[in-house]
Amino acid sequence: PGPASVVFSKGVHTRVSEVNQTDSTPRHFRKIKVVIDSFYKRTMVGRKFGLCLLALGLLFFAAVSAEELDSAQLEVNEEAQKKHEEAVEPVISHIVDSADEVELESGDGDVSTTGACAGDITNFCKDTKPGEGRLAECLQNQKSAEELGNADGRTMTEACKEEFRSYLEERATNINQDVSFATACKEDAEKYCNESALYPEPGAVITCLREVEEKLTSTCKEQLFKHKMEAAKDYAMDAMLHELCEDDAKTLCEGVEPGEGRVQECLRGKRASLSWDCQEELFRKEVEDAADLRLNVVLLRACSNDKKKYCKETKPGMGLAKKCLEDHRNEPEFSPECKAKFEEMMARRASDFRLDARLRELCRDDIEEVCGYEKDSLDSIAGYDGRVIECLQDYKEELTAPSCKAQVHSLTERAAQDIRMDRPLADACYEDRQRLCAGVAPGSARVLRCLQDSRNSLTYECRATLFDQEVRLAEDIDFKYPMKKSCSKEIATFCKDIPHGHARIIGCLQQHDEDPDMSSECKSEVKRDEIRQAQDYRLNYRLNKACDAEIDLLCPEVCSPFQGQACGGTVVNCLKEHRENITNAACTSELFSVEVTESKDWRTDAVLKEACAEDVSKFCSDIEPGSGRVHACLVEHAQELSPSCSKAETKLNIIQSENVKLRPGFKACSEEMAVYCKGTKTGKGRMFRCLQQHVAEVDFSAACKEQVEKKQARMSGNWQMNYGIAHACVKDVNTLCAGKKDSGHGKGAVLKCLVENFSQVQEGGCVTEVSRAVRMALWQYRKGAAMTLVCDDDAQKCEKQNGVGVVGRCLSKKLGEQSLTEGCAALMTIAAPKDSKDSFDSSLASVQLMQQVAAMEQQAGMSPTFVTHDPNGPSVTLTGWVALASIGALVIVIAGGIVYCYRKYTGGDKPYTLVVKGGDI
Repeated sequence: PGPASVVFSKGVHTRVSEVNQTDSTPRHFRKIKVVIDSFYKRTMVGRKFGLCLLALGLLFFAAVSAEELDSAQLEVNEEAQKKHEEAVEPVISHIVDSADEVELESGDGDVSTTGACAGDITNFCKDTKPGEGRLAECLQNQKSAEELGNADGRTMTEACKEEFRSYLEERATNINQDVSFATACKEDAEKYCNESALYPEPGAVITCLREVEEKLTSTCKEQLFKHKMEAAKDYAMDAMLHELCEDDAKTLCEGVEPGEGRVQECLRGKRASLSWDCQEELFRKEVEDAADLRLNVVLLRACSNDKKKYCKETKPGMGLAKKCLEDHRNEPEFSPECKAKFEEMMARRASDFRLDARLRELCRDDIEEVCGYEKDSLDSIAGYDGRVIECLQDYKEELTAPSCKAQVHSLTERAAQDIRMDRPLADACYEDRQRLCAGVAPGSARVLRCLQDSRNSLTYECRATLFDQEVRLAEDIDFKYPMKKSCSKEIATFCKDIPHGHARIIGCLQQHDEDPDMSSECKSEVKRDEIRQAQDYRLNYRLNKACDAEIDLLCPEVCSPFQGQACGGTVVNCLKEHRENITNAACTSELFSVEVTESKDWRTDAVLKEACAEDVSKFCSDIEPGSGRVHACLVEHAQELSPSCSKAETKLNIIQSENVKLRPGFKACSEEMAVYCKGTKTGKGRMFRCLQQHVAEVDFSAACKEQVEKKQARMSGNWQMNYGIAHACVKDVNTLCAGKKDSGHGKGAVLKCLVENFSQVQEGGCVTEVSRAVRMALWQYRKGAAMTLVCDDDAQKCEKQNGVGVVGRCLSKKLGEQSLTEGCAALMTIAAPKDSKDSFDSSLASVQLMQQVAAMEQQAGMSPTFVTHDPNGPSVTLTGWVALASIGALVIVIAGGIVYCYRKYTGGDKPYTLVVKGGDI
């Protein structure tokens, strides 16, 4: 026969015959046809003779084929065999038309009772009626029991075993040799396996039936399964496999005893040395047998006890028993032998989706629709790169069948735990594993963790493949085995109502990474993941998905996604710089989450980490990362930082100016924000302005007040850290203070410039923001601060200089008295812009009124009855007889008010005249 083209279509392994490669003439006429053709070519007379001979042949074979089986003669032969006598007459079997007619073995289609097995038949099958393969089934059961060590007493003789194997081998070459098989599958064979669909090869009909197994009737399936069980034990019982692999078996598996799948196992172990035809057939057998554990004899033998223990109620087929064992393989009492064999099978299965019967069935349509190109690119032997499985993982969101999605999820989870189940990574990193992780046992993500820890020492191919897998594993906590295991309690506590997928639980754990109730083991794993995420935006699943379009639009040239390595935080930095142009709310939200994480721990900002590594080691080595502590340390050493670190820290502080949630220290202000800023929206510096306005409140905590003052100090030194000025004054800064933007001009140079040129500021928003900045600087006055430096001499004349607003009120008073220096007076004027002038004047009038009352008391020689001087400013206090008189007056006013309201309600305030009428109305 010509070469067969083996393809895989929707899970069915199909043998496609080529047109014109085989003669369409029925098999039992071919020999006659050859003779006639030869004679016809030699003589003209032969033409007529040949036609006559062909007609006679047709009549003869039509008569022969009219009776499929001589049942009467079969019965006679069975009786003879029962008496251990030779068959009286041969019986021809032609039950299936598309298979050649054959003479039944021993005259009854069974093991001969007069041959080498006579004694064994007497010993083991004395109650079994000969014929139609019944004795063969009995002997097969005895042989299997012996193989499994379950036979007591006598065993089959070697001579019988040899003769029995020859019988089975011959029977496998033609379905008509097996009366029960042929009878059960006659209709199916006529329907699906007619001669036009067959190759002229041993066991052609049986091969065809295996390939259309899904369509067969139940009785035919049952008989076919028996045949597959025989072939699973001995490759010689699969006629085509035996024909194509016999030479390889003799050469490579010499000395391997046939039976119990030993030869097949030997051939699979030496797959690379096999001939192409043998590889094809061996793979075909693997695919056909993948759905049923019973057809993997070696695995079944190793896992027999575990199957009884863990999967006793599991139905066979559809890979269910395999799935059950897989789910229990990490149980403490699971046998090591079964686990080793099973994981070996799983690793093999990961190389080609066709070896995974469950995946093949559940994802049949999705494979065609989503991964059709990858499927069609596979060869007729097993693939080694898992390309279809990898395609399903990469395009999981596009899969339509929920059951397929679930199965692909399981495959990814399995690969995340054991590198052997991730064929592309296992192959790409084979040498690296031997070199760097030789002593690391597979499982529990140990090898994966070893490779990650040795990343800088990996070969390019391994490092790139590892990165691709990390991107894939970023999608779910299920794919991060160490984190999931370490954080099981935290997931149940903090994230119990959060569904899996889309990195939601990972995000939840990150939000609680500094919660005191989080264990150190979980915190360590979460922090490790955050630091790794910082290396590339693609490792942050939610950011990657939410900002995909924005990255393409705003940062297309920053980092190529095809370079096979991490981008080092450059894309995230680009998104920060273009934050104003991001229109997708989801992207903005995810970017903010990244910024929150970076603000807490300097290690989660890849760019800053690289820039400040030496500075942290030099100035902050004893500071524990987290809660913004290292950032605070770097700010304290701002004047000593390297230029690169100073620049990175400045960028971070500018970003933090937008939202107090980006300042970990502002957790101290949570109560103040809830009380005083309840209706204030976060972002754009609004929350900080609200806190500034209420910082003098009596119940404002010292910790929160400290955070507000620190931020105010930073804002006074750099105009870009004041969100309002940074966004409203860009044009004015570029126009009036362009030469001051360089940090070399000193602290607060731009702000001082804006104040000095306040009258020339054009933007209305900038006027408001500069005024507010000056007002807040005065309110939280600090000696030597750049913005209020011109008022330092005037402030020295104030009696008290400690406390929020104390100096500001003092200077306001002096402004009213016109006793301020010119520069300070100008600054005080800027602090009271048009939109707040009325309020400012009102406050100033109140202060002046109290001052006049105090002066009158002093002139009258009275003690300070009305006005007392408080550290927070003058106030009116009533004491003595004045207080009693005031209380009495207040009581009279209240009583009068009550009487008035009562009279208005009853109408008592209106005069009336009594009128009496008489007579008819």
